[in-house]
Amino acid sequence: MALVRHSADHLLAEAKAGQLSGTLTEQARHQWGHRPGQSEIDSWARSLGPFLADLVDAGLGAVEVLLEHKLPHSPKRVDALLCGVHPRTGEASYVLVELKQWSKAELLAADLVRIASRRDPVLHPVEQVRRYCEYLVDSTPALADRPNAVHGIAYLHNADAAGVSTLRQYQPSQFGALFTMDDKAKLADRLRSLLDPAADRDAARRSADEFLGFEHAPTKPLLDLAAREIQEREQFVLLDEQQVAVEVVMQAVERAKAAATRTVVVVLGGPGSGKSVIALSLLGELARRGRRVHHATGSSAFTNTMRRIAGRRNRRVQTLFKYFNDYMESEARELDVLICDEAHRVRETSVKRYTPRRLRERAGRQIDELINVASVPVFLLDENQTVRPGEMGSLAEITAAAESRGCRLEVVRLSGQFRCGGSDAFDTWVARLLGLDRLPPVPWSRLGDDFVVASAATPAGLDAWLRQRMDSHGGTGRLSAGYCWRWSDPESTPDGRRLVEDVVIGGWRRPWNAKPGQRVPDAPESYYWASDERGFGQVGCIYTAQRFEYDWSGVIFGPDLVRRDGRWIARREHSHDPAAKKADDLEFGRLVRNTYKVLLTRGMRGTCVYSTDPETQAFLEEMAG
Repeated sequence: MALVRHSADHLLAEAKAGQLSGTLTEQARHQWGHRPGQSEIDSWARSLGPFLADLVDAGLGAVEVLLEHKLPHSPKRVDALLCGVHPRTGEASYVLVELKQWSKAELLAADLVRIASRRDPVLHPVEQVRRYCEYLVDSTPALADRPNAVHGIAYLHNADAAGVSTLRQYQPSQFGALFTMDDKAKLADRLRSLLDPAADRDAARRSADEFLGFEHAPTKPLLDLAAREIQEREQFVLLDEQQVAVEVVMQAVERAKAAATRTVVVVLGGPGSGKSVIALSLLGELARRGRRVHHATGSSAFTNTMRRIAGRRNRRVQTLFKYFNDYMESEARELDVLICDEAHRVRETSVKRYTPRRLRERAGRQIDELINVASVPVFLLDENQTVRPGEMGSLAEITAAAESRGCRLEVVRLSGQFRCGGSDAFDTWVARLLGLDRLPPVPWSRLGDDFVVASAATPAGLDAWLRQRMDSHGGTGRLSAGYCWRWSDPESTPDGRRLVEDVVIGGWRRPWNAKPGQRVPDAPESYYWASDERGFGQVGCIYTAQRFEYDWSGVIFGPDLVRRDGRWIARREHSHDPAAKKADDLEFGRLVRNTYKVLLTRGMRGTCVYSTDPETQAFLEEMAG
């Protein structure tokens, strides 16, 4: 979907009349549901005119141009996509163009570039457009069969060669080559070698029509790559119900192929029961069999970590990892299988603040979108890990949605758990401690096994316990807390940006983990707080700790959940979680207890607890004994 589509001649005439950026703005209002930022409007005005003029000067005025074309199942947009006919083969030819207004830029290292207008490094423009090309081919089967139809260029129309000299060290390829204002003749030659100037307007239109009609799904080359990456590098051993879950999905896929039936598979399991191992095993096996498959979650931290784990040798594999709200524009049964990990985080709708108006007006329920997009949607969930209002993934909701669409339903229940040292006793202790079990709380000494449970009298003692355990027994340790302190943006100092020590208990102070999208020296990005060794020393919140584990876990109970007269009291006024505070009193209490359940069950070998509230601290000390 592009904002504007027309011939280069027509668009240049609009640009010369000062109308093109206005046309794009109005189309953005219509499609996106909001006015684009002024910087983006200014960018259109400054970049599109010069580029279209160069295109027409090269004799390519009849080429069909798609402006601001959105990549499939992705929020990313290509500045300009040129559709025409290849001069040698006579077949459709497509050129992706990334436009930059930079006049100066410096290559820092590898793919990173520094420009004056940005504080943080940005991706090399050739690498940017190359990745767009690869992504398009990997997600479009028709293009995977003829990858030579796709090409990419990065055009820095305000820069001369001297201003970006270090960027020229980058090796050009079919999917990416760099041109500056000094290279207009070379740019024209390159474009004429890919798009026939003699082709008529109708041929260019047909090329664009074909492109916009392509179906989108993972391609066989990408699936082959994923199978090798996941199955050869990650050797998963599935046990009992875990293997049953995989077999149930595989049988459903075969039924869908043989009889065009649709089956919804639900896999239920508690923390550490192996749901994510099942998900990755399924992804690898289905990819090996050439099935069109995606893995999706509602968590940016978890999705980014899965991309790093499964695609660390080849980033193309990372494109198989999506978000639940990526399927609003998908056709029915685009995929054979959609693996929805963390399905308890499915929301009522995929609509967000900046969802385009055209999608907002016809948006349905997110659960329906996830079921519609695949022949076999698979939902892996733990109904006791819902921590935000609006999260509605449950067996009941999925069952109702499946039945309303005439889908067969298969449910697999996982027993036992592999987190917390495989300690079912600790899982039971946590459920009883927080009142999530009908049985009353019980001291750990009456249930205990090899898993270590302790309490600390102070937050400094909690810190010391973690360090002592890591020093004497090895492994990783992390400290997490309820969301009871404000979470500040990083502050600037003469030595650079640093995290603010927001978590203050008496004289003890620590920073939260970094905020999403805000990089700080010597601290991991928020997605990797649990897996990067630099995460120790920061306090993790529910949104970075959920779905991850580490050997030794320290948990701070804040004043949002306290013990009074033998029962838990949730106190909204002490919460700094903007999402949870929107819930009503009953739901808020459930969300807060689920939050502490998640934090308590991150440790693989031991957990130590502390509360800022004296009465609650006394209760925890008794229960940890």
